[in-house]
Amino acid sequence: MLNTNNYLLQVENLKTYFPIKKGLLRRTTGFIKAVDGISFGIKAGQTLGLVGESGCGKTTVARSIIRLVPATEGRVIFDQVDVLSADRAKLRQLRKQFSLIFQDTFGSLNPRMTVGSIIGEPLKVHKGTTGRQLNERVATLLCEVGLTPDCMNRYPHEFSGGQRQRIGIARALALQPKLVIADEPTSNVDVSIQSQILNLLKDLQEKFALTYLFITHDLAVVGFFADYVAVMYMGRIVEQGPVAELYRNPLHPYTRALLSAIPQPRPALGEPSLRRQHRTEDRGLRTEDGTSVFCLPSSVFRGTGCSFGPRCPWRQNNCLKQMPQLQQICNHKGHFVACWNYQ
Repeated sequence: MLNTNNYLLQVENLKTYFPIKKGLLRRTTGFIKAVDGISFGIKAGQTLGLVGESGCGKTTVARSIIRLVPATEGRVIFDQVDVLSADRAKLRQLRKQFSLIFQDTFGSLNPRMTVGSIIGEPLKVHKGTTGRQLNERVATLLCEVGLTPDCMNRYPHEFSGGQRQRIGIARALALQPKLVIADEPTSNVDVSIQSQILNLLKDLQEKFALTYLFITHDLAVVGFFADYVAVMYMGRIVEQGPVAELYRNPLHPYTRALLSAIPQPRPALGEPSLRRQHRTEDRGLRTEDGTSVFCLPSSVFRGTGCSFGPRCPWRQNNCLKQMPQLQQICNHKGHFVACWNYQ
């Protein structure tokens, strides 16, 4: 178990299940295990990249942490306070200290509200700020994210995708939070704009001492942006550790497959530093029946063994019988993997 004194956010054995109801009486016949017992910690001022393909449970983790989705089991300790057991008054106070940057740059902004109203709403609700003081604070936030104060009276549809994401970032910073959860903030913007958004988030982190939980499916982005990385598959974390260590020595077959999918811009000049020579042999990994390892199985009907076992080209006999737990690898400080090949 992690030492809570060293972490701003600590997640312990978090589970979020959604019931499957059938029949006229809507009886529960099973559960979708969107998040199935994950644990991690983030120290103040650091960035944890949560990586995985679509449908693995990344966004559900974020929403469970801030109680937008009710968790089934586990603990979420934020700044020494258990978020999941907090009452409504305490939760309201906690929500001033963490914020969420959404993936959808258009759907997350109210089209009937001006930019000034969107950014200023948290200040009105939580701090009662109004009038000239509110306008000055909103103008300052717009300047912090690279926009101008004259944007306050315009509507979201008048801006590009990158500009709307900057508006979302400004709203997230309104209450000066300690933790910012960024849910794939660059996935809906042009490639040319992605680097601008990432550099902006880095600059804001240094300026305001922010802590990030950065959710993405792009390992190349994580390699640039994060300090630590946790790889998710089917609601579980299968590998985690410092970015440089995990990229240099990926241990879990799924992590190796994800790294092999990163495009090489100039392969003739050699492998970039974050990519290993084994990428060539890992590319296009398939199981014995020829199925790609990237085919995501059902999150409802799971066996008792490793969730990646049916897709793993290197599975052993016990891989389909018992679920491996995250274990630290000898001589690899802070590097954890859930794989029977290393236990």
